[in-house]
Amino acid sequence: MKYTKLISLALMLGCTTACTQKQEAQKPNILVIMSDDHSSNAISAYGSRLNSVMSTPNLDRIANEGMLLENCFSTNSICTPSRASLLTGQYSNVNKVRTLKDHLDTKQKHLAHQLKEQGYETAIFGKWHLHSEPQGFDQWQVLPSQGLYFDPEFKTKGFDDKTPYASRAMKKIKGYVTDVITDLSLNWLKTRKQDKPFMLMVHQKAPHALWEYHPKYEHLYDGVTIPEPKSLLEDKSHRAQETIVKENSLVRLAKRMSGQIRISSVHDYDEWPTGKLDVAGMSNEEMIKATYQKYLKDYLRVIASVDENVGRILNYLDETGQAENTIVIYTSDQGMFLGEHQYLDKRWIFEESIRMPFLIRWPSQLQAGKKIKELIANVDFAPTILDMVGAKQPESMQGHSFLPVLKGNATNWQNSIYYRYWMHRDMIPAHFGIRTEKYKLIFYYGLNLDTNSFGHANSNPAWELYDLEKDPLEMNNVFNDPAYEQIKQDLKKKLDQKRAEVGDTDEEYPELLKIYNL
Repeated sequence: MKYTKLISLALMLGCTTACTQKQEAQKPNILVIMSDDHSSNAISAYGSRLNSVMSTPNLDRIANEGMLLENCFSTNSICTPSRASLLTGQYSNVNKVRTLKDHLDTKQKHLAHQLKEQGYETAIFGKWHLHSEPQGFDQWQVLPSQGLYFDPEFKTKGFDDKTPYASRAMKKIKGYVTDVITDLSLNWLKTRKQDKPFMLMVHQKAPHALWEYHPKYEHLYDGVTIPEPKSLLEDKSHRAQETIVKENSLVRLAKRMSGQIRISSVHDYDEWPTGKLDVAGMSNEEMIKATYQKYLKDYLRVIASVDENVGRILNYLDETGQAENTIVIYTSDQGMFLGEHQYLDKRWIFEESIRMPFLIRWPSQLQAGKKIKELIANVDFAPTILDMVGAKQPESMQGHSFLPVLKGNATNWQNSIYYRYWMHRDMIPAHFGIRTEKYKLIFYYGLNLDTNSFGHANSNPAWELYDLEKDPLEMNNVFNDPAYEQIKQDLKKKLDQKRAEVGDTDEEYPELLKIYNL
């Protein structure tokens, strides 16, 4: 009798273990490919002005076989804070990653931890940019800060672990960074244990400045004229005067490239080696147009490698029979100006800066070829992924799962997005605002606060309002138009409500509240 009971217990325990493994195997794999500064306008599935000269067939494949989000936004359009929000599901004021200099707390639980609790094997390769040692990943190999385009160096889990993370030794890998990051990712997929579902984050450095393309794409776009945005030569007299930069980005970049000015710090957004463009004798307008052509061609050449390597990963999933049970997501940490408003870089609350590309494919669950119009924020990514694998969203997350939106059965979905750029610089004042389906209200408070924003002087406060339905290119600030007085007041109330909802009320900054409530 004792032996019979022991055998029954052993069989039951064996079945429990086997059943658990089978359940884990049935959970979908998760592949998140994230580039840096990839504008949705530079993905042909989004149908921008650039489609007449460029295409991204592998990225388009994800959209065609899955879904494309038309209105996906970053809540703080700069690399480090956006990445923190993606992982934590929290706004910058809560996770305390507000600027490029802030570190993600190593004690902070985030998406990778929560997926490990669900039985997932986790890994990240490429750009991390959260300054502290990656946590929650079974394997990681990440670039130091921005990293290099050629022969990049990586900090690696298990290598020189006893040295503090900031000064840890690195491994150099020969090759072009976009290819190298893909190689590392594919090698991990091939050599991992295979007894668990995986969550793999492939974080490309590209197409971040300095826009150093692979030599094989050097002649791509030779003899091609890149279509210009309608706002390239925008008359900015409609803008709040406090927000108009002393010198627009493209002119500054032209002078940088021609050696007329020197880069002032590693945080200047006009990072580009000298000697790349001769602008001698050109007018400002000619400089803008010439610089735009050079900038866009180099940027798109870098993206050609991104698209190529996305194809390599998709092909691997097909060849190994894993495509059907793998959720594939492609996104960027924020948007990017491609000459719109005469800008490059991001940071501003304008559409090209805050709009993130987001493509998702899940063959067994999501309708192919559908476009989603609802307003989605990057704080919603982590809750959605947890929902997809059947995990409960932790209370610490402020975002909301948009899986019901993808499946077409969402009710009472959010009708606004809250945005805040915490850093303050002479050329881009600190600001926050609200973006609804039809309007955008912006408050430029222009204060350094305690964000260590490189010592720039405070600027005067200012407001702007844009009617996105009538003015999608945001070239007509209507804040002082009497016809919008009621709309302005309604939006201000919604902004206050949203700030209260996310806990960003600035009670610790009375100097800000004083000018905000005037």
